[in-house]
Amino acid sequence: MAGTSTRATPGAARSDGASVRIGALVPLTPPGWVEAGRHLLAGLELAVREVNEAGGIGAAGGIDATGATGGRPLELVVRDTAADPQRAAAAVEELAGLGVAALAGEYHSVVARAAAARAAALGLPYLCSSAVLDALTDEPTDLVARLAPAQSHGWRFYADFLLAAGHRRVAVAAQPSVYWESGTRILRDHLAPRGGTVVPLDMGGLTPTAVCDALVEQRATALLLLVGHPDPAVPLVRAVRSDRRLAGILIGAPAGQPEFATWAAELGDDGAAIPFLRYLPQRLGPLGARVRTALRERLGEAPSFVAFEGYDTLTVLADLLRTRGTDRAGLARSWPHVDVEGTRGRIRFSRPPGIGVWQWAWPPVQVVDRDPAAPERFRVLLTGPA
Repeated sequence: MAGTSTRATPGAARSDGASVRIGALVPLTPPGWVEAGRHLLAGLELAVREVNEAGGIGAAGGIDATGATGGRPLELVVRDTAADPQRAAAAVEELAGLGVAALAGEYHSVVARAAAARAAALGLPYLCSSAVLDALTDEPTDLVARLAPAQSHGWRFYADFLLAAGHRRVAVAAQPSVYWESGTRILRDHLAPRGGTVVPLDMGGLTPTAVCDALVEQRATALLLLVGHPDPAVPLVRAVRSDRRLAGILIGAPAGQPEFATWAAELGDDGAAIPFLRYLPQRLGPLGARVRTALRERLGEAPSFVAFEGYDTLTVLADLLRTRGTDRAGLARSWPHVDVEGTRGRIRFSRPPGIGVWQWAWPPVQVVDRDPAAPERFRVLLTGPA
């Protein structure tokens, strides 16, 4: 199938045996969110490079499936999903046939869901980097783990932020999607018992002008963008910002569209003061600060939380490969034994109620926006429980 294959430079790694292959799923072409994919891949590649420069897999005293103790270089085999679930499932099939020890990555929830189902069917361990949909798999599985918080965890926190800011009548402009439908349901279920109301606006049939009219008619005080970027998110923001009737309305984007530089480039001042969810701590520790500097150099811009998720994904997998070997079944049994220092805190996996995969519960959560005085700068509005 069409895709991209990347072999990380071994650096100082000793080639005592064949490389250990990790499959990586990343959206690198439209309609995938290419900017998110670029950040995710940068984090994955940086971690692979550092593992190889430190001597590769086995250098820390672990063993591989053959009993060898010498360092083996990590090789990242990348496939572009382009936000297509069928393409992702086919990539998982191909990567399994290429002999990868495990699978990493993906940003889009519906794509990660397809990848997780195929990986579980093939017996291939998969550490999902960035997708948050609660139901990542239909049935519980020991083959899949996830670093990103479940959607219900982060979006309930976002709903609490809205309530604390005095918003009880919240309009949701949503496109048809399992992910957006899940987000709407989480918001409704959390807001309703606390006196809040969710007003659904179907973006399958509404223009930005019609959305503005509906906001006025429904007396909404907040509008949440549960839509793709740049279209229809960008024209929708412009329409609301230019409508004098809506001067006091809050625009929010819980899925994180304003995180990336293209948002500020496309919208300028109009893109500021739009709160979104970000999965970073209030302050990075020494590892996180070092990785941030390296990622900035690699990307040519400030790294998003997605880049840190990519780095942490390979950090976890490299630790498992060193300590547990490359056998797929052995790796799948090892999620509950993970105890690794990541860029955003200590990473351990558990099985929270209602989550069918091994889950880091939980990464740090923030509500953040771009500062109206300087849209290139972020303001932390609220820090959530870890």
